[in-house]
Amino acid sequence: MSKAGTLDLASGVGGKIEKEEVLTAVEKYEKYHVCYGGKDEERKSNYADMVNKYYDLVTSFYEYGWGESFHFAPRWKGETLQDSIKRHEHFLALQLGLKPGQKVLDVGCGIGGPLREIARFSYTSITGLNNNEYQISRGKVLNRMAGVDRTCNFVKADFMNMPFPDNYFDAVYEIEATCHAPDVVACYKEIYRVLKPGQCFAAYEWCMTDAFDPNNKEHQKIKAEIELGNGLPDIRLTRECLETVKKAGFEVVWEKDLAVDSPVPWYLPMEGSHFSLSNFRLTAVGRLFTRNMVMALEKLGIAPKGSQRVQAFLEKAAEGLVAGGKKEIFTPMYFFLARKPLSETE
Repeated sequence: MSKAGTLDLASGVGGKIEKEEVLTAVEKYEKYHVCYGGKDEERKSNYADMVNKYYDLVTSFYEYGWGESFHFAPRWKGETLQDSIKRHEHFLALQLGLKPGQKVLDVGCGIGGPLREIARFSYTSITGLNNNEYQISRGKVLNRMAGVDRTCNFVKADFMNMPFPDNYFDAVYEIEATCHAPDVVACYKEIYRVLKPGQCFAAYEWCMTDAFDPNNKEHQKIKAEIELGNGLPDIRLTRECLETVKKAGFEVVWEKDLAVDSPVPWYLPMEGSHFSLSNFRLTAVGRLFTRNMVMALEKLGIAPKGSQRVQAFLEKAAEGLVAGGKKEIFTPMYFFLARKPLSETE
């Protein structure tokens, strides 16, 4: 796990955005979302700009709080958050049946935490696809530090239009990433195209569950907070997600919402009543500490103007995620394993 500290957080806010332009970028990002009068269609049509701004603004906060892997995981009693995250990544590798030497694609790889863990676990060569220049530059540094830079690499590109030949990869996975796609069927079709026939695609998707009521104002508010705080154009229902996989041409091997049977709630690290020394930065007390620290750093001019605004919408996201988890209307770990048929007629 990376050890991003206070100065890393302060210097990283805004990513590749010029320091004096961060506040403007925050304001533009916020206006995409329902909470600020934004529309679904605008978010979808401008998704590349919205998602890039989002990850430029929040990556240093994510690394400061979560480490190198920006995702949730089901968790056993007595298991640390970090161990559950690693196990979640290993589970994905095992479901794909990864073998040494295979070429694997990580779609929407972030700074490459899962990529490095899965590569070391499975002895595979993994390409991380990401459209955010700041995250790729950070990921390359961490790859060198981990000693996987000879077998793992990054490609800057949009997952809606991948720069790879047809039938190129032995396996493809994504972890909480294609929820950013404006047209998920088209995104899955691109994954289908670059995957070899007979091979598998595995995913952890962010979804609303069947318990979500689109006419319930509280449910609408929770969904809007999650979308704002996580750079999402829209959040689909689990059954809609499953249909898009099939529409893209895949056959579904199996699927399950892994949040349902998690002995420890996936949202526990962010819950207000929870306290943990090992994950202090994620707790309510830790977030209060971070909030005050960011305020001080911004006033001193160390962190760019707008940093507090980023912290604020991430706080809203945490509140929305916890509320969505408690009401069981949202899951960050709807899992599916899908196979590309050997032939179109199979």
